[in-house]
Parts: sequence; C-alpha cells; structure tokens
Amino acid sequence: MSQSEKTLFQNLFNGDYAGEGDLIQLITDEDEDQLGKEEFAEEIPILSVRNTVLFPGVVIPITVGRQRSIRLVKKAYKGNKLIGVCAQINPNNDDPSWEDIYHTGTLAKIIKMIVLPDGNTTIIIQGKKRFAIRETVTDDPYFIAKVDYLEENFPKNSKKIKALEESLKDAATKILHLNPEIPREAQVALDNIDNTPFLTHFLSSNINAPVESKQRLLEINDGVERATLLLEFMMKDIQMLELKSEIQKKVHTDIDQQQRDYFLRQQMKVLQTELGEEGPEKEVEDLRARGEKKNWPPEVKKHFEKELDKILRINPAAAEYPIALNYAETMVDLPWNEFTQDNFDLRHAREILDADHFGLEKVKDRIIEYLAVLKLKNDLKGPILCLYGPPGVGKTSLGKSIAAALGRKYIRMSLGGLHDEAEIRGHRKTYVGAMPGKVIQNMKKVKISNPVFVLDEIDKLSSDFRGDPSSAFLEVLDPEQNSTFMDNYLEVEYDLSKVLFIATANSLDTIQPALRDRMEIIEVTGYTQEEKLEIAKRHLVPKQRKEHGLKSKDVTFEKAALVKIIEDYTRESGVRSLERAIGKVIRNIAKSIAMEEEYNSKVTSEAVRKILGAEIFDKEIYQDNSTAGVVTGLAWTSVGGEILFIESSLSRGRGKLTLSGQLGEVMKESAMTALSYLKSKADQLGIDHRVFDQYDLHIHVPAGAVPKDGPSAGITMLTAMASVYTQRKVKAKVAMTGEISLIGKVLPVGGIKEKILAAKRAGIREIILCKKNLRDIEEIDAQYIKGIQFHFVDRVDEVLEIALTKTKVDQPLKFSFSSKTKSGN
Repeated sequence: MSQSEKTLFQNLFNGDYAGEGDLIQLITDEDEDQLGKEEFAEEIPILSVRNTVLFPGVVIPITVGRQRSIRLVKKAYKGNKLIGVCAQINPNNDDPSWEDIYHTGTLAKIIKMIVLPDGNTTIIIQGKKRFAIRETVTDDPYFIAKVDYLEENFPKNSKKIKALEESLKDAATKILHLNPEIPREAQVALDNIDNTPFLTHFLSSNINAPVESKQRLLEINDGVERATLLLEFMMKDIQMLELKSEIQKKVHTDIDQQQRDYFLRQQMKVLQTELGEEGPEKEVEDLRARGEKKNWPPEVKKHFEKELDKILRINPAAAEYPIALNYAETMVDLPWNEFTQDNFDLRHAREILDADHFGLEKVKDRIIEYLAVLKLKNDLKGPILCLYGPPGVGKTSLGKSIAAALGRKYIRMSLGGLHDEAEIRGHRKTYVGAMPGKVIQNMKKVKISNPVFVLDEIDKLSSDFRGDPSSAFLEVLDPEQNSTFMDNYLEVEYDLSKVLFIATANSLDTIQPALRDRMEIIEVTGYTQEEKLEIAKRHLVPKQRKEHGLKSKDVTFEKAALVKIIEDYTRESGVRSLERAIGKVIRNIAKSIAMEEEYNSKVTSEAVRKILGAEIFDKEIYQDNSTAGVVTGLAWTSVGGEILFIESSLSRGRGKLTLSGQLGEVMKESAMTALSYLKSKADQLGIDHRVFDQYDLHIHVPAGAVPKDGPSAGITMLTAMASVYTQRKVKAKVAMTGEISLIGKVLPVGGIKEKILAAKRAGIREIILCKKNLRDIEEIDAQYIKGIQFHFVDRVDEVLEIALTKTKVDQPLKFSFSSKTKSGN
C-alpha cells in the first residue's frame, strides 16, 4: 500500500470521506444474508490489482493508473458502480492478460472516486460477493467476463464457530499489541465486529501474508476451513512478531545501557576535567590508540585488549589498578616486530672494525665471516657469539663496532655478580614491586626488535637460593628456543630470535657447559708491544686528550715516551693500564696549562719518568743465568701471559723435596714427575745417584703471595732440577712451556699466543715448545714472533740438550757424600 493509500485509509477511519454514510458502519454491519439475496449481473468488468486481495464486506482504497483501468473505473462509477476485482499473479506486469490474473475474485462496489493531485485516480471500494470467472468476453477497452458467484458455506451458532471467532479475535488483539505500525482505530473496528464470516474476511484482508496465501483463503468455500487456515497464518505472524519484539527489546536494552554508560562517563570526564584529573578511560583510550599502531601477533593483541578491558573494571583507588596499568604500559612500550634495516656491506663493516680496533685480525675475519653468513641467509636471525679473552683487549667495544657495521642499535647488559634468576625472567606481576627481567627491560629501552645485545662478563654469573641465572640464559641464548622466550612478568611469548647476542668472558672454565655449547667462541688474545704502540697513538692519546679538555696542539707524545710507558709501567694483555698511565701524564700537562705554568707540549721519555716515577717493571732481571737451577717459564693468567721463574736449590739432608710459592696440585705433581724422571735417567745425565739421598731439594716459584697452578711448568721444573743437580748453566734469554710424562714425553699446553707475547715483552729470544703446539704458532701473525727462535721437541732429553749449556756455573756446588749410603748397604 502506498503512502497516499495509507493516508487515505487513515482518513477513511477518521470519517473524512463519509459522504455516503458511515464507512465503519459499512464494514461492521454488512449483512451476509442480504448479500446472498441480492441479484448481480452475470457479465461484469474485471479490474486487475497488484499486491491486493479483496474480500467480501471489506472496504479498501485502490489507486489506478493504467489507462485501461481508469476507463473501466470511470465507466462503472457512472453506471451501477459494480466491478470485479482480481489479483495479479505477477505484480510487476504492467499489461496483464487473462492468464496473468487469478480467476477467483470479489465483486466490489465503488463507494467513492477521488482524483488525486498527482493525476492518479483513487477509488474506495467495498467487497460484495466472491465469484469465479466462467468465460472471458473481451479485454478491449477493458476486461469483461462472465462469472459464477460463489456461495459461503458457514454453519451458524455452533460451539466450534464460536471458539474460532474468539481465537481469531484473541490472535488479532495480540497482533495489534505486537505491531505498533497498525493504527489503534483497528481495535475499535475489531471490537464492533460480531459477524463471524465478516471477521474472517476482515482479518484475511489485513493479515501480514503474501498475495498467494490471501488468494488461497479467498478461494476456499468452506468457512470453517478458511477460518482455521487464517488462524494458522495469524499464529505464524504472532510468532514472528514476538521474535522481532524480543530482538528489538534486547537491542534497545543494549543501546540504552550503552547510552547510560556513555552519559555517566561523560559526566565523570567533566568532573575530572574540573578537578584537573584524568580518569581510567582516558588512560585506557591512549593505550588502546598506541596499541593500534603496534604490529602485534594475534594472540598478543587479544591478550592486550583483554587487559585493557580488565583495567576499566577496576576501581582506580584499588591496589590492583596501578599494577594492571603498569603491565599494559610495559606491553605497549615493548617493540613488537619493529626492525631496523641491516647493512650487509662487508667492506663497510671491515672499515669500521679497522677504524675502531687495531690488530685482532683473526677476530675481525671471524666477525666478517658471520656477517657474510647473515647476508647470504637473508635472515635476521643471528648467531650467539662469545668473545673470550683477557680484560682490556676490546671485547665490549667490538660488540659496539659490530652494531655500527650492521646499522643496528646497541644495548649492553652487565652480568657480573648477577645471582637472581628473576633478574633474567622477571617476577610474576602478582608480587609487590614486580617487574620484567633485564632482557625485556633492555628491549623496552632500545625500542627495536633486532639490536646488537652485548651480555658483558657472562663468566661471572653466580647462583644462590634465588636460582641459577646461567640456566635461565639457556632459553635466551638458544636459537631454537628464544623465538618463544617467556618472561614471568610479561606472560606472553616474546621473540628474541632476531637479536644478535654477543657475550664477553675472561674465562671459559666458569661458564656452564650447556650455556657454552650454545655460543660460538671467538678468542680475543692480547696485544703485542707494536700493536699497543699503534693503539696508543691512534686511540688512547686522542681519547684521553679529549676527556681532559685538551687539543692536539697542547700535548703530543714522542714514540720513545709511549714505548717507555708500555715497557716500564704496564705489563698486561690489554691496554687498560696503558690508558690510565697516559691519562696520568695528560692530567699533569692539564694542571700546568690550568695554572699557566711553563711546560713542554712534547712528552719525552724523561718527562714520563718524572711524572710516573721510577719504573715499575725491569726486564733486565729476566736475563740472569749465572746461578744454577733458575729457569724462565711461561704461564697464562686471566690478564694475559706472564713469564714465570722456577728456582731450585740443594742442601744437605735426607733427600726431602720441598715446594713453595703457593703451588697448586697440578704443579706439585709436575715437580714429583720431573724428579722421578731425573732419578731414572741420572746415569745418562751424569748425576751421582747419591745426591738424591743425601741432599734436600727445594723448588720455589717467586711471588709467593700469588697462587699458581696449571699444566704448563713440567719441562721448566725438570730443567731447573737438571741444572741444579748437574750445576750446568741455563742458556740466556731462553723460556719454555710444556708438560711432561713419567717416561719423558713432552705434552702440549694452551695459551701459546699470550705466553709468547709475554716472552717477547721480557726480551726472550728462544722458546722451547712441544711439537704439537706448532699449530698454535702457525695461527700467529709473523710480525708478532719476529726475532724469536722456536724449538719444537717431543722428548725431555731434547729440552735439556737445548736449554743447558756444557759449562758449569761460575761457582758450582761441591758435592760431598758420606760413606754410609743406602746404596752401599
């Protein structure tokens, strides 16, 4: 029904068109018996209508627009005002034929005809009697047909009919209440109907059903069957209306609740603005907006949204509120899949490494190899490197240079003395003062997912009742596990697989074996004197000059001055003490400048001695070979290589062996092994066997306050014993390192490069090594071992042949033996 028809029908009920009598009365007081007695023409004009089925007794408005229909209406209105009304099968057909209309319709009387302002004609018609088309007469100028009128079969005054009538009225009332679109006047009309046949017609015309269903009702002759089917249609309509009402009520309730919440929140915002405060909604909105910019994994995004919703449900005055808010802020501050672009220009990387570090060629080559692998893999996932070596050789600064070469951000985490597992994995956020572990804290600080992460002093991790941090690092440093690193505070998986971890250590012995297995070990050895000189000129002097506020014209160092500092005031593998000594010299110059005193801007050797005082180290002491039983050995320490003196002496006694100098168990065993070997080879070495029974042997390693241990002093002790027993001199400027077996084999040892550098610093010219240590020499740059002669041996007798001279010392010990000896008994 069009809007104009609805308006017209509304006016109809309001009585605006009651010129031919009260139309409501026409609807409700129609006498079915009277209709049955009235005679109607057999041949009538037929009007086809869309989407409408007319029932007897019902008044409806119809707008006609087709020319054929307008001619029919005008002709009939001037005559007896009776027309036949049939529904179209297809409402979209603008020019229907006889096959396009239903052949059962209703005879109608035109009550009023109105020409509307838009040019259409509207008629108000009332249904009179049903008919069936028996024969078509013509369709020009409009449809005319011969019809048979259909009689109603409706029993009267039966209980079934009464029950049907009541049921129909109840269903209609329910529909009126459920459908607010139906005018309230319809209830008045419904209450005034007391004719059951007309009630069925009226409700059939007004139910919410398709034309096909209404046409089916119209074609039924049996009134009880029609009323029953009508009731079925109405019950379906009631079910649909109830469901629709339930859905609308639920939606309306949700909208009302949202509007109420919004209104209350707006009031809270106004009050908080007046008080100069911000409520949780503002904070949560800010966090949600920041979270939208994050590249979250789906499960993390879901978890974050859940946490924000939880914050809104917490009273801001509650103790849980700041905990939940801090947790959400931590999540949104962390980098999630935010990367910097790697620079895989290996030549550029090499230039940076060379500029930042002089020497360390092997280390740089291995780092370039790792970067090359990263480039070829085209993968951000990096290996776990461990730079291992003595202090002050540049392990930490190498990590910074790698970051600069790759174009990644750099972060450093010191592990020295760390003993609580929670420092790595964090605390549960339910604890008071809970916070994430240092790994996540540093990732939050660097704000990128693929930094170069330096784990400094990983060998100095400790453990106690709080847990074992080194075990916690197994997950962090395992490339197969750290993509799903779980921090106790964070509670969601965090991907560390794109981080390039670089660990530093002074010693591998204290690193847990499982942790060491997860790292690629790169040994960073000490510097030679030449390398230290270049490092001092290129890096240390400019750095200290800048730190003390001086310019290059204010102070310069002669080469001899730097050499003197290196040789006489420092003895180390790295350059840390050298930097401090240079800083002390520059501070003295800075004092002179500040006090406007005269000074020499060029630092000479004499100036160094004047500023730093007397020389701390004297290398001349290492060239003494006038005493039997004193041999120079080579040792490895955590700060690099050192030379070691083994002193031995004989005194009358009962063959007792005394060891002093805080020797460890390994060195004590080496001494006993060497003594046993000498006793077995006494005849070959020209040693009187009685000396072993009637003289006590004392072996001492100077610097007795310093503990010493390690499997590298075997041949040194043997040479010292052989020298003191034979009273033969030891060659000048000879040092040795190696272990021995009881049968006289020389065994290889480690730390060769550090030991050789220490020997060169001390002015040693010849070094005795095991043949198997030849591979260690081959890895050392030739310039570092220039001027040193190496002797590679397999057996102890070779050592003694090289180390001992044929001549005795200047004042040899005169042995005297008693007549009663164990051998004489």
